[in-house]
Amino acid sequence: MIKYNLKCQNGHEFKSWFSSSSEFDKLKKKNLLECIYCNSKNISKSIMAPSISVIKGKKIELKDVDKYFKHEKDQLMKIRKFIEKNFEYVGKNFSKKVREIYYDKKSKKTIYGTTTPEEREELAEEGIDLLSVPWVNKDN
Repeated sequence: MIKYNLKCQNGHEFKSWFSSSSEFDKLKKKNLLECIYCNSKNISKSIMAPSISVIKGKKIELKDVDKYFKHEKDQLMKIRKFIEKNFEYVGKNFSKKVREIYYDKKSKKTIYGTTTPEEREELAEEGIDLLSVPWVNKDN
């Protein structure tokens, strides 16, 4: 197993595990890698430093890492299902729609969608705080 720091064309950085460096290359060639924040398919490796993890003086076994990541993925899938069930998807219109809701103090509408880094910054300047949720693919 190898962990890479990845970066998309929009500057989002995230980490992901691969069975080998050739597995990363194979997935990239097939256009199967995607940014967890904006779904961009233009992904590259960024600078990374190797690390060794130790818990209470004991090396972490690969099976423990797999179990940990499965648990984390399951938790993220629960969050995704909750959002899809209880929020309205507005896609790339998110910035416009969130402003409408924010400035209409009577609205209790809940939405989700995507923004660009620039839109996110503009919303923050207006006092609109957003929450980013890593969007785990259902078939990943």
